[in-house]
Amino acid sequence: MSLNAKKQIFMIKKNAQLINTILIVIGGGIIFYTISGEDKSKYLQIVGLVIIMFGLYRATNHWSYTKDDHLEENEKKEDEI
Repeated sequence: MSLNAKKQIFMIKKNAQLINTILIVIGGGIIFYTISGEDKSKYLQIVGLVIIMFGLYRATNHWSYTKDDHLEENEKKEDEI
């Protein structure tokens, strides 16, 4: 795998993690807003919860996919030596 391809994969992973974080924060903000405000819309709370759950689902898939990346990098370094 070329160095350019590795950089592209790293950027995709970094962007995916950023999107997951943004989804979780937006969902939390919606829920916090609906709980603290006078107008307690159940539908808006459900939307906030769904956004949080979607962000968490994407984040756990991302983390499980990349959990062994450091092991592969160590193996490659050992092979080069």
